[in-house]
Order: sequence, then structure tokens, then C-alpha cells
Amino acid sequence: MSDDASALRATAQVGGPAPADIMPDGSAAAVAPRRRGQPMPAPAPFVPKPAWLAALYILASTLIAMTQGLGLNLVTANLYQIQGPLGASLNETVWLSAAYLAPNVSLTLLLTKMRAQFGLRIFATYAIVAFVAVASLHLVVDDIQSAIVVRFFAGVAASPMSSLAFLYMLESFPPERKMTIGVSLAMTNLSIAAPLARVVSPTLLDLGGWNGLFLLETALALVSFAFIRLLPLNSPPKTPVIEPMDVVNYLFIAVGLGSLAVVATVGPFYWWFEAPWIGGLLALGLASLTVAVVVELNRSNPLIDIRWITSKEILHFAGTLLLFRLLLSEQASGATGFFQVLGLKNEQMTVLYLVMIGAAIAAGLLCTVIVRPGRAPYIHIAALSCLIVGSYLDSRATVLTGPEQMYLSQGLISAAGVLFLPPALAVGFGSAMKRGMNYILSFLIVFLTTQSLGGAIGSALFRTFVTIREKFHSSQLAENIVLSDPIVAARITQTGAAYARVLPDAALRQAEGLATLGTQATRQANILAYNDAFLAVSILASVGLAVLLVHLAVIHLKRWRAGPADAQTA
Repeated sequence: MSDDASALRATAQVGGPAPADIMPDGSAAAVAPRRRGQPMPAPAPFVPKPAWLAALYILASTLIAMTQGLGLNLVTANLYQIQGPLGASLNETVWLSAAYLAPNVSLTLLLTKMRAQFGLRIFATYAIVAFVAVASLHLVVDDIQSAIVVRFFAGVAASPMSSLAFLYMLESFPPERKMTIGVSLAMTNLSIAAPLARVVSPTLLDLGGWNGLFLLETALALVSFAFIRLLPLNSPPKTPVIEPMDVVNYLFIAVGLGSLAVVATVGPFYWWFEAPWIGGLLALGLASLTVAVVVELNRSNPLIDIRWITSKEILHFAGTLLLFRLLLSEQASGATGFFQVLGLKNEQMTVLYLVMIGAAIAAGLLCTVIVRPGRAPYIHIAALSCLIVGSYLDSRATVLTGPEQMYLSQGLISAAGVLFLPPALAVGFGSAMKRGMNYILSFLIVFLTTQSLGGAIGSALFRTFVTIREKFHSSQLAENIVLSDPIVAARITQTGAAYARVLPDAALRQAEGLATLGTQATRQANILAYNDAFLAVSILASVGLAVLLVHLAVIHLKRWRAGPADAQTA
């Protein structure tokens, strides 16, 4: 089984890196020769950098990744907290995430060609300037309508940032280490942004509410701007790669993926069958993607190669990435949502998020040592095993479970995400590179769809499953809350007794006791629903592990049978 991302900006969570610019030596590459089969241009020779300069490039990559990651996750991590400062309902604040994802899920596809045509140096400068400008706009927004507009442009401005973070990390390493150490460290930086956003959010909210959330992001963007200006990337010659039809068909792709991202983000909150416009938007997205596919199939030099994407190898790769991204929604939407049901806020879970960050960093450092060609399936076995154990431990939660009881399980899940991505990314990118640079954009669309859009879909499915199971458990519990039951009557009397000093009327105390018991039953139903979701993730991960083991067994069996045959032939 190959691999996965938020969610991308999972999702989630949600957005992943765009590795489309990486040559085998790690330099930024011209995106696509204009004729199929034309040989790739030779990459610029690698020139070793002094240790201090290499460290600066790594630091620049880390800062850029944190800048992009915070912009993606600060709003998602504080949907409930920013309702007051913006004067909005929960459903309205969800549109902030939807507006960000709508352009972000597809724009890297076009930006990759723009980098090749106009030059990486100019592109990087304009990209960071745009990001600084949009980040600064957050500091003056104080209403939901303006915030949604700003978040849309934030999604546009953030699209090239993950690519720049990736390229700056790879710039420091020799060719033989770019796809191992470089990729592992870059993926680690992008993975820790989500828990880091939750760690810093309480302080930023105290400083200035909605505007305060983006003080740190704006400062990091300014520092990143300085690094990008002072530390140039190894850029190939400019190559005319953009055709007019690329832009036209990209518009269909952007509308299609953007519509799906919006539907996945807001669907669980408006509920799928309650808002008719959700179905219309979904139909628009599917129709736009259908038009894009038809156009690409009939182009001699397509923007993305649909036939390659639908090949058996790439479908397997994309399915693996999507499955793992869906499973990782257990951490993006599961643990946090569970503790929100229990009434905890981000500041009360700081240590848990620090554990997630520590586990991700440890897994990333381990990947730098163990990621080598041919080892991907075995690393994926370890990642899936961590995910299975972590999700199963979470499925045994109770109303008394606190963040400290999930340190081990969430640490395992965080490590699983980082362990899974680098080897899978290296395998998928290597497959595209073997066929030539024409296929890099096709690989990019697979990766983006499974990461950014996959993260949004994963979170939507997780929330939907929890909602359905909560209604089921609520109905089951409500059937057993009858006043004729002596145990229920005693519980109502006990809970109502707490109001004896303020409510002398026995009937009012009984009503308050019944309301309190109903609240406790609802909370218990939510806990049971989350346990069901955690267990479902564990079961799906177990199925994925079983399929991977069978796949490896078949491969080894074929090799074993081929061995004696080769010996007899010799």
C-alpha cells in the first residue's frame, strides 16, 4: 500500500505540499517539456553549501511552513471562539474555512506552470509579498462578510507557500538525500502546523480576538519575506509551458474541486439533506470536473494526463493516499471534537498538542534514517499499526477521560501520519519522474486531491458519522429515561436536590433534575458516538493493513516461484 495528507491544509484537516517542482537532485524543475517524449532538461549541478548556510535554508523552510500552516489552521482551530468577535453563528464561521479551501485545493496546479514560465525567483518574491499583504488584512477585519472575502484571498496567497517550504528544505541536501532526509523533514514541518496552531491560539485570542489570531502569522510572513529575498533558490531556465487552453481548462478544474471542497466543509453543519443548494453545488462541481476530463482527453498536450491517472498503478496509489487521509481525520476532528463535547478548550489541552508535536518530530527524524527505496511497504505497516492501536485506545473513552489519558494514543496517531507520508510521496513522485516531466502535473493533481480535498472529505465523513451515531445513542438512552423507573426517579431527585437552596418548590426541582439528566444523557450519547467513530477508524486501518500484508505476500510468493524457474533456466 502506498500513501497519503490537511488534510491537506487537512484537513485537516487539511493542505499538503506541492512537490511538482522537484528534480531528482532536488532543484526546482521546469514543469513540462512541450512535446510528449521529449527528454527532460538536465538539472543544474548540485553545489554543496557551507553548514551555516544549509542551516539557514532549513530554518527558512521551517518558517515558511509554519507561516502557511498557521494561516490554514488558526481559523479551523477556533471556529467556536471567533463567533463572538465577528458577530457570527457557527454555520457562518464555517464559511471562513470553506472560502480558504475553495481556491487553495487547485491553484497550485496552475502556479506550478507559472513558476516554470516566469522564473522561480520572481515567483517566490511575488508569492510572499501577496501573502504578507493578505495576512495583514486579517488585522483590520471585524465582521464576518469581510472575513470571508479575506479568507478567500488568503487561500489564493497560501497556495505557493507549501511548495516554497518544500523547495527550501531540499535546497540544503545533496541529490541522494533529498528524497529521504529532505522530504521527511519537509513533511514533518507541514504536519506539526495543526497542533501548533491550537497551542498558540489561546494567547493570540487574548491579545486581540479575531485580529490577534493573525499577529503571529503576519510576523512570520515578514520574516519569511526576508529569508526569501536573502536566500535564492537554485532555479532552472525559464521555459514557455503555459498554453491558452491550460488556463481555460484550469477554470473548470478550479470550479470543480472548489465546489467539492465547499460542500465537504459546510455539509455536516448545514446537514446534507436540509440545504438544497448543497446538492446543486455538488452537481456543479461534478459537471465542471467532467468537462475538464473530456477536454483533457482530447488535447494533444494536456494539462494533466487523465489516462495515466486512471491507470491501475496510480489508482492504487491515489486510493492508498485517500484512505490514509480519511483515517487521519481521527486526530484532526476526533480527539479535539471529543474534548469539546466534554467542555474543554484549547488551553486545557496544550500538553496533549505538545505530545502530538513531539511524536511527529520524533517520527520525522526516524524517517530520515529509515526511508530508503524499497522500504515503503514496511514503513507503512508500522504506520498503520500505530494508527490501529491509537484509534482502538481512543475508542474506550468515558466521560472521565481527560487529555492525559490520550497522550499515548494521540502520539501514536501523530507519528503514524508522519511515518506514512515521506515514503509514499517518494514512491509516487518517482513513478512520475520515470515517465518524464509531462507527468509531474498529473501526479500533483492526485496528491492535491487526496490531501487537501481528502482532508476536508475525511473530516466531513467523521463529523457525519458522529452525528448519526449520536442520534442513535440518544434515542436508545431516551427510551430508558422513564419516571416510572425507580432508578431514574432516584437520579432525578438526586440531581434536583442540588437546587434545594434556590428552588423551594419540589416540582421545579424535579424539572431541573430531569433537565440535568437529559443533558448528561446527551453528553453520554456523544461520547458513545465518538467511541464508535474511533473504533471504525481502527477497523478500517486494520483492513488496510490486512490488504497490504496480502499484497506483500503475493509479491514475495511470485518472487519465490520465479527464483527456482530462473535457476532451472540457467
